[in-house]
Amino acid sequence: MLSRFRKTAALAALVMAFTVTACSSPSGGAGGGSDDSGGGAYASPSEEASTPADDAGAAELMVADSSLGEVVVDGEGMTLYMFDKDTQGSGASSCTGECLTNWPPLTTDGTPTLDGVTGEVGTITTADGSTQVTLNGWPLYYFAGDAAAGDVNGQGVGGVWWVLTSAGERMAG
Repeated sequence: MLSRFRKTAALAALVMAFTVTACSSPSGGAGGGSDDSGGGAYASPSEEASTPADDAGAAELMVADSSLGEVVVDGEGMTLYMFDKDTQGSGASSCTGECLTNWPPLTTDGTPTLDGVTGEVGTITTADGSTQVTLNGWPLYYFAGDAAAGDVNGQGVGGVWWVLTSAGERMAG
């Protein structure tokens, strides 16, 4: 039985590796637009990760410890990310189509609340009319591959997705 578990776990890891690399753009990065935005066969956050800001009220931004150090998370401890292909301060998101399946936006129904976050928090209006939270002008996203609070599985995906420091700066590496 243990051998079957090991084989299944190894197969799952292999599928995950192929999925992430298969979604890179020809130039080697996980691109921007609708089809090449990093991450492939991940479940939506409602299936795999909690996104309470989508459920009701104002989004909450906090700082939490992770394996990468202190990062910005939502009120439930789910890690938030920025996308290099967005233009800081542009008021628009470059993540569209399939990208949004793997990288759903942090949305809010009110003024976001802060706990330990020192960067400038704002909002933009998404293509579907939702209000997406920004940090230092960067739209914020969840990663569908993060299953639990504190996961940072989206860090560095495609060389374009990054966690943020409390000051709203990209944490590379």
